[in-house]
Amino acid sequence: MENTTAALETLNDLVLLHNDRIEGYERAMSDLKPEETELRYLFTNLIGESHQFKLEIATEVAVLGKDIDTGTTTSGKLHRTWIDLKTAFTGHSKKSVLEECEFGEDAILKAYETAIAEETTPAYIKEILRSHQPVLKAAHDKIKALRDSA
Repeated sequence: MENTTAALETLNDLVLLHNDRIEGYERAMSDLKPEETELRYLFTNLIGESHQFKLEIATEVAVLGKDIDTGTTTSGKLHRTWIDLKTAFTGHSKKSVLEECEFGEDAILKAYETAIAEETTPAYIKEILRSHQPVLKAAHDKIKALRDSA
């Protein structure tokens, strides 16, 4: 029972991080200029990926008998507040938007690594998380490359 509780906590943390990612990209899209259609398309796709991954994780939470957490993480809320403050002073440049997106991608990759390393995470769930990792890594690398070229 203790392992199940710990696994549920880890999975719900990942659900909340995907909510952060979704909200972060939605906010980033609102900061884009109308002509930045490539980024709008990319962010829309990344939002879709997070919805899909969140659904897969939430399904496992439900199977384990727990309600799925909604909302976002406290650290995600604090980060978005910092972004709002920062952009009030520096504006919404493409580079600054991409820097904040990369920060979020770093956070979710680290959370996945931690969840997979947890002894309490069941093997079949680790496999689900491992299947998400290459997609998340590719998103991170794309955001980083765009930031570097901005």
